Amino acid sequence: MDFSSKLLEQAVDQMSQLPGIGKRTALRLVLHLLRQPETQTEQLTKALSKLRAEIKRCRNCYNISDTELCDICANPSRQEDLVCIVEDVRDVMAIENTGQYRGMYHVLGGKISPMDGIGPSQLTIKPLIEKVRDGKIQEIIFALSSTMEGDTTNFYIYKQLEGSGVKTSTIARGISVGDELEYADEVTLGRSITNRIPFENSLKS
Repeated sequence: MDFSSKLLEQAVDQMSQLPGIGKRTALRLVLHLLRQPETQTEQLTKALSKLRAEIKRCRNCYNISDTELCDICANPSRQEDLVCIVEDVRDVMAIENTGQYRGMYHVLGGKISPMDGIGPSQLTIKPLIEKVRDGKIQEIIFALSSTMEGDTTNFYIYKQLEGSGVKTSTIARGISVGDELEYADEVTLGRSITNRIPFENSLKS
């Protein structure tokens, strides 16, 4: 792709590094920004800079938050001894949109994937195990995507919890095998949370 401007080329190169954005889409977005009032571009720049500088991880569940404790963890009406394990903030948002879940979350920050160089130490598994050992959790719901990496992560955590006495369950397989959680429709996902099954039962299927 030939560019008439180095500045344009650099902007397109940066934009095309975003997931799902190819060079042509990046060019369309950059040209769109150029057509907008300069103040709009400045607002976007400021919002992104502020996001990078001030965003936090909740000290309890590792969800993205503006404060040390996210709104979910700070809500006294949530069931503190029920914890849903998810990969990232997109899954928290997907489950919250169902309106079917009133427990807490634990965001792992990814899934175990040796091919990508991601092991248990790169995820927030250790703090989760520590919370279980402190006796703060009665039930854990495994809500990772039903992929090989998701199942591997579920099983690893399950083995770490053996002997802890905590109840483990997994979302019902209304979510198709191989599907990412964030793309499930709200009704299906809500039913999967409500009709969760004991995790050990999922190992037999």
